[in-house]
Amino acid sequence: MLAGLSIRDIVLIERLSLTFSPGLTVLTGETGAGKSILLDALALAMGERADSGLIRHGASQASVTAEFDLPESHPAFAILAEQDMDAEGQLVIRRTVGTDGRSRGFVNDQPVSAGLLRRLAETLIEIHGQFETHGLFDQNTHRLLLDAYGGLSGDEVARAWHDWSAAEAELKRLVAEADSAAAEEEYLKEAIGELEQLKPKPGEEAILAELRQRLQHREKLIDALTTAQRELAGDRGAELSLSQARRALERVSDAAGELFEPIIAALDRAQIEIAEGVGAVESAAAQFENEDQDLGTVDDRLFELRRIARRHSVPVDELAELRDRLSERLAGLEDRDSRVTAAVRAASERRAVYMTAAEALSAARRRTAEKLDAAVMRELKPLKLERAKFETGIAALEEGGWGETGMDRIAFAVATNPGQPPGPLNKIASGGELARFMLALKVVLARASAVPVLVFDEVDSGIGGATADAVGERLARLAESQQVLVVTHSPQVAARGNHHWQVRKGMKAGAMSTEVVTLDRTGRGEEIARMLSGAEVTAEARAAAAKLIDRPAAGSLL
Repeated sequence: MLAGLSIRDIVLIERLSLTFSPGLTVLTGETGAGKSILLDALALAMGERADSGLIRHGASQASVTAEFDLPESHPAFAILAEQDMDAEGQLVIRRTVGTDGRSRGFVNDQPVSAGLLRRLAETLIEIHGQFETHGLFDQNTHRLLLDAYGGLSGDEVARAWHDWSAAEAELKRLVAEADSAAAEEEYLKEAIGELEQLKPKPGEEAILAELRQRLQHREKLIDALTTAQRELAGDRGAELSLSQARRALERVSDAAGELFEPIIAALDRAQIEIAEGVGAVESAAAQFENEDQDLGTVDDRLFELRRIARRHSVPVDELAELRDRLSERLAGLEDRDSRVTAAVRAASERRAVYMTAAEALSAARRRTAEKLDAAVMRELKPLKLERAKFETGIAALEEGGWGETGMDRIAFAVATNPGQPPGPLNKIASGGELARFMLALKVVLARASAVPVLVFDEVDSGIGGATADAVGERLARLAESQQVLVVTHSPQVAARGNHHWQVRKGMKAGAMSTEVVTLDRTGRGEEIARMLSGAEVTAEARAAAAKLIDRPAAGSLL
């Protein structure tokens, strides 16, 4: 609820601090007393356009502060949380405007933009009448109000929408991949075919490099092996010399005692090593004789391996592994058609689920709309709007307009005269007629709105008697669930108030000034009597005022 309003240097108000209470607060006073100044100040705090013309003559700056006491669950705190601003329970909004027309806004002493103030205002207050109107004039709120009025939950539709959206996103991704995969698939097939034809093996590069070097020096190596064979074996070879030396020593070893034993052992070992060397030389020579590789073939193979490796930017030894990786990628691409088909099926199934849920919600909305229309029409007749017509328009959106809230465009429409086609709320007649229309809607939708404060300006304009009494009765009903402020010239409306403030204008320190006085029971009676009789308050008017105040249906002063 609105807990307080502090105004400094706005038009005729020098300093004014008001404390509000729950229920219906009525503001009365003679024309020109300054009632509209209070609403101008409140609108300024709520982010409306700042005008240097609001500044009191002689002052350099005007300011207004509005304090709200709110439950922790109120939407305003979620808006502040988006801005990383902390607030609990109380919300203090302050707005200043200088003579240059520039304004500054603050929420709990933290500077904010006028745009943020307007966002907060949409959750805090609605002003109906000759001032700019929020809430019901915004078509975006109509769906929320209709759903809240009918107790309709869109959770199932929202879940189905998100599921369908996720399925469509996955399908889109797979299709995009499929489109870009065609070129990649051709590349993979070509690369894999080339690698399969090449059949690279791990370690093959080193083997080929060694073979290439050997083939390049084949003749030299064969000559060296031949020379080695000749020197190690044959008539003058090392093997024969070692054998002859060993036999010579063995013949006289008995005479030498142990002196020749290590020599003979060493010659034995040398003879064995020489024999192994001879065998290795013969084996190497035989390998050259049996080797059918030619240098050109080895060069071609090594060149091709290295060329393919450079193309794929990998070492030669990883070509075999690359072939396996590319084969796996190709297999995944070749499976894309089945995955796209599955994604199409999933998206179609989830679309069907969404449509079923959304169509059920649409049907429930149409049933709720009939009840809402009938309820509003019942409220119009007592408000002297019996010729007006209210209807809730529900139009099916094209598929491109579907969303998590369903597939409907919902708009409240009215016609004030027979034969006139219904139109948007903000296109109907202005003034008191408009305010009464909004009052009828607010009475019906009272429990469907999260806005805690309603302000009606001149809601009783142009009416009196039973119609004014009907307006007052409905304002009192609204005040049972929301805080209501009403600027009124109607004694029937004023008598319904829980709290009564009189706005007065007079001279103060040589200048005209506006003040607000809280009326007690006596003052209230005098004010309502003045409203009934005019400038001269009669005994009959006082009696009629007391009768209005004391009737059972009237609000009681707190």
